[in-house]
Amino acid sequence: QVQLVESGGGVVQAGATLRLSCTASEGNLDDYNMVWFRQAPGKEREQVSCIREKDVRTDYANFVKGRFTISRDNAMNTVYLQMDNLKPEDTAVYHCATSAFCPFSKDYPQPFHTWGQGTQVTVSS
Repeated sequence: QVQLVESGGGVVQAGATLRLSCTASEGNLDDYNMVWFRQAPGKEREQVSCIREKDVRTDYANFVKGRFTISRDNAMNTVYLQMDNLKPEDTAVYHCATSAFCPFSKDYPQPFHTWGQGTQVTVSS
């Protein structure tokens, strides 16, 4: 089973940029649909972005379109989430996960199989 580790979070001001990384100690991430989801205190998990297995097709939640970019580096076995123009409402713990669906399925808002511990992103105004 793939083991996922996220990194790259931090405390930034609104408008700043962060790049999150998701690496696997075992398993080939290109074999999976990979999703970034986030969870803020007191809120449900919400999918942010996904990238399809063995493909470059992606999907984004409306609230990050035009600001976030997901990508893969298969040589590094890493999935990235480039986050530009961060807003205070982006504050959350961000997790990467393997997922049953990419693009997102409205019928399955949390189709996650395996996920890491997450990385905290805090955006101040």
